[in-house]
Amino acid sequence: MSDKRRVEKSEAQWREELPERVFEVTRRGGTEPPFSGEYCHSKSDGVYYCICCSTPLFEGATKFDSGTGWPSYWAPIAEDRLITRSDHSGGMLRQEVLCATCDAHLGHVFDDGPPPTGLRYCINSAALRLDENA
Repeated sequence: MSDKRRVEKSEAQWREELPERVFEVTRRGGTEPPFSGEYCHSKSDGVYYCICCSTPLFEGATKFDSGTGWPSYWAPIAEDRLITRSDHSGGMLRQEVLCATCDAHLGHVFDDGPPPTGLRYCINSAALRLDENA
């Protein structure tokens, strides 16, 4: 990400700055319960930012109702905003999605999404902040 500097903080700094639920999801790789997140049913336009570092990640125009209980997007704003890595937790192999700026755990990406990408970025609401005016 050439237009943004890396954000690196200690676990203690993140813990002090973030609400407990946000800390558990973004810094500990947690998952909020399905259908419980603020943006699960949101149909608002705007930009969804990383809650930890304010990097713009997803546009409302790419959000779709996946029926899974988490906000889902078929593409990020730009590929370099995200990092993916193999995740073997929960007894399955998945691709974890992290913010490329601050390494916040966002959710997972699956290959069962709609056109044009066929991808489903399944993201925790607790990892996002929506700006409807962006």
